[in-house]
Amino acid sequence: MTKPSLPDLLHAAVSAVGGTERPGQVAMAEAVAEAIDDNTHRLIQAGTGTGKSLGYLVPALAHGERVVVATATLALQRQLVERDLPRTVDALHPQLRRRPQFAMLKGRSNYLCLHRLHEGAPQDEEEGLFDQFEAAAPTSKLGQDLLRLRDWADETETGDRDDLTPGVSDKAWSQISVSSRECLGATKCAYGAECFAEAARERAKLADVVVTNHALLAIDAIEGAPVLPQHEVLIVDEAHELVSRVTGVATGELTPGQVNRAVKRAAKLVNEKTADSLQTASESFERVMELALPGRLEELPEDLGYALAALRDAARDVISAIGATRDKSVHDEDAVRKQALAAVESVHGVAERILLGSEYDVLWYERHDRFGATLRVAPLSVSGLLREKLFEDRSVVLTSATLKLGGDFNGVAASLGLSPEGVEAEDAPSWKGLDVGSPFDYPKQGILYVAKHLATPGREGTRGDMMDELAELIEAAGGRTLGLFSSMRGAKAAAEELRGRLDNPILLQGEETLGELIKAFAADPKTCLFGTLSLWQGVDVPGPSCQLVIMDRIPFPRPDDPLMSARQKSVEEHGGNGFMAVAATHAALLMAQGAGRLVRASGDRGVVAVLDPRLATARYGSFLRATLPDFWYTTDRNQVRRSLAAIDAAAQADGK
Repeated sequence: MTKPSLPDLLHAAVSAVGGTERPGQVAMAEAVAEAIDDNTHRLIQAGTGTGKSLGYLVPALAHGERVVVATATLALQRQLVERDLPRTVDALHPQLRRRPQFAMLKGRSNYLCLHRLHEGAPQDEEEGLFDQFEAAAPTSKLGQDLLRLRDWADETETGDRDDLTPGVSDKAWSQISVSSRECLGATKCAYGAECFAEAARERAKLADVVVTNHALLAIDAIEGAPVLPQHEVLIVDEAHELVSRVTGVATGELTPGQVNRAVKRAAKLVNEKTADSLQTASESFERVMELALPGRLEELPEDLGYALAALRDAARDVISAIGATRDKSVHDEDAVRKQALAAVESVHGVAERILLGSEYDVLWYERHDRFGATLRVAPLSVSGLLREKLFEDRSVVLTSATLKLGGDFNGVAASLGLSPEGVEAEDAPSWKGLDVGSPFDYPKQGILYVAKHLATPGREGTRGDMMDELAELIEAAGGRTLGLFSSMRGAKAAAEELRGRLDNPILLQGEETLGELIKAFAADPKTCLFGTLSLWQGVDVPGPSCQLVIMDRIPFPRPDDPLMSARQKSVEEHGGNGFMAVAATHAALLMAQGAGRLVRASGDRGVVAVLDPRLATARYGSFLRATLPDFWYTTDRNQVRRSLAAIDAAAQADGK
């Protein structure tokens, strides 16, 4: 039987979803197929509207061996499993003569735990478990959430938190879920045969395509115990997020509250002397943390070192003791023991890591008004880890709308542990980059306006000239504005100021759930939506409701960000340009994502306005501009107001 051609398969899939084939999508599918066949690696930039999901799904399904697809956002995971994959499988079935299977796999804590649901949740204050359903007042929000979860447990086929609508609070979910460390294991658990997390793993083992997330991919790589089934091909979508997600998974933290919980959970399972030793170490650690000032610790302070050593040693003794005792008076002892072990092992692991003092780790204090001080330790770089764990023994395709920063792929490649394109290196895998462009005509559809006349933003204080500019631009646009701010403080200040000046409704992130805010913003063209980081990447509002995207300033990381400043310093010590490699690259990625909010469909028109003159005047401005879509560029404030007014008038004439 002749093997169906890739163009025929792509055509069938695109027709099935009611789309139109685009040259970029065809080029992408061919590059993915080539990488899979040759067992090589690709970085593929595919702009908004390319149809990149089908660009990688079709060659992946045609391949016939298992493929893992890892995405950063829940929204894309759901879109793949609920919409794109079912339609594509149906469309390809007649030509492939087989029906590829697909499955979603997440971390264990995303699934309802039947043991926890039926036997109760561990209680910190006393030994044993308590019935969380009786403990929570049925009239309270927590009580109502828990009762709904109990009913849902009888109906759900997946036990997946994301299949529960409306959702429940993190606090409610934590009462009926467990981490992988707390899990008893299917063979020891009375509910092992019915376990939702185990069922998801079994489905993944049988699937041709496994859809997961960056965090689980990182856990699979870092912890050495395979979570994902064996696979020959890995496709990382939203790959611009991968480094920060892997860094998050590889970051350890210690807080007095966390240590206290570990003490309470272990106390009844070990002898008094061992328990007292951990309690004393916990109190010493708490005293040190009370005096902690936020910022990086270049060297481990002596008092913190003593406190961590005591904590590590006491935790090690508790771990040994828990494994050697049994106490029949404790209800459901295996679960209590597992929960206590997980808590104490976590404390021991982080304390030991910090005391080892690796030159490749960064250590710092953070202080939160409500929760007090946290001690964090994170890898200076994850590039070596990714190079070793990600690219060996499989073909890897990384794709996103923003992988080329400053005009090439090398910045992102370096963060992934890859050499510059075309440079052979003994320990670094070779790869090829491909930019398949975008179906949108950016120079005709959008304007990039830089407010060159404004004062350079300082670190603190309100910017009166910027507020005036913001108000005038919104008035010219007739609302229709997405305001992207580099800090929540900036977003709030602008919302408060402009609510007093303009008639347009101004929505502010945090005043309602993100989903509700975006829905309200899309429904009313006169409305504006202001917010910070998640809006830079998470908003998809095609059409006339979003015709002006404003960035208040270039989103450099804060100069006092311990991890970013440590990474910058490290680059400089190795002879590189730390500012460009770290701060400018970080800003470029966010700005490209932010500017991508403007044109989401072929009929969209509008302006991206950057209220920071440095984009036009600073030496690094050209690097940042080269990362943005190829909009028509101007610094003429009158021209941009006329253009916005014309775009608004055209939308009104269309009745929008």
